[in-house]
Amino acid sequence: MLPMTTMSLAYNVCMHTEMTPNIVPHAELPSEYGLYQTRASEKLTCLLQQYWSAVHPRTQRLHDAIAYAIQSGGKRLRPILVYATGLALSTPIQQLDAAACAIELIHTYSLVHDDLPAMDDDDFRRDKPTCHKAFEEATAILVGDALQTMAFEVLSDAGLNPLAAEQRLTQIQALSKASGVQGMIGGQMLDIMSEGDLSVDETTLQTMYHCKTGALIRVSVELALIATPSLTPHIKTSLLRFADIIGLAFQVKDDLLDLDASVDKYGRTIISSDIQQDKMTFPRLLGVKKTQAKLQQLLIAADNILEPLGTIGDRLRPIAHFCVIRKS
Repeated sequence: MLPMTTMSLAYNVCMHTEMTPNIVPHAELPSEYGLYQTRASEKLTCLLQQYWSAVHPRTQRLHDAIAYAIQSGGKRLRPILVYATGLALSTPIQQLDAAACAIELIHTYSLVHDDLPAMDDDDFRRDKPTCHKAFEEATAILVGDALQTMAFEVLSDAGLNPLAAEQRLTQIQALSKASGVQGMIGGQMLDIMSEGDLSVDETTLQTMYHCKTGALIRVSVELALIATPSLTPHIKTSLLRFADIIGLAFQVKDDLLDLDASVDKYGRTIISSDIQQDKMTFPRLLGVKKTQAKLQQLLIAADNILEPLGTIGDRLRPIAHFCVIRKS
């Protein structure tokens, strides 16, 4: 697992803040972030065209399934964080594309595998059949495997990632750790073990969330920092602290959103798999009002970290607010 100093960081910071955040009155990111979202989607599509033409006619179904998973939409929050962090630090956008694509490939792989019957057993994602429903379970497993390996291929390829070899290696190491047993995969195991376990406390829940969700959000910022030479230790530490906080906030907000059952386009009631599988969440542990208060404390903490950074903080603040007030 991540060191406990990292795990408890967001909690400790948010408990020692007093200022009130200036919350933006809507759940949309500024237009420049929409451009980052579009760029990430276009670059991912371009990569698919270059790297995933079928090597044999019988493998075409796999490539179709990969394209289906990648092009199924989504917020693209993690690549947006790569771009927003890097450009706030004056890094050329071309030096951020590989990292933005790699993090979204890892995130998409995790969603494909999360949806499988052995995991959350979800039939729909973003109003579309999940990958194993649109194709079949075996193909979906291979899709996740392919997306994961492709992420590291992209980071290591000097033709796609123009950073120096040492920087590329450092990015690979950071993404490997964040997506492995010390990060996302370890968090998923904690998640599985929490099913039906009413003894899960707040510390354990935060640890699970920092690994399961927060690790990929943190490494999105970290990949941009690696691409940006000559940063002061203070800026690096502050931005990684910021990433830890919004990673936790993002998952806490998910807990609140999951409380509301929704109806899909076929008229079926959709209930969160977390509720169906009797998993511990912050609303279940603390109650809705205390969870909402915790979310506001996390936003205050994120604002406090960004405030001394001036224009760097200004470029990232809307993302923190979006994580807290988004509608989906």
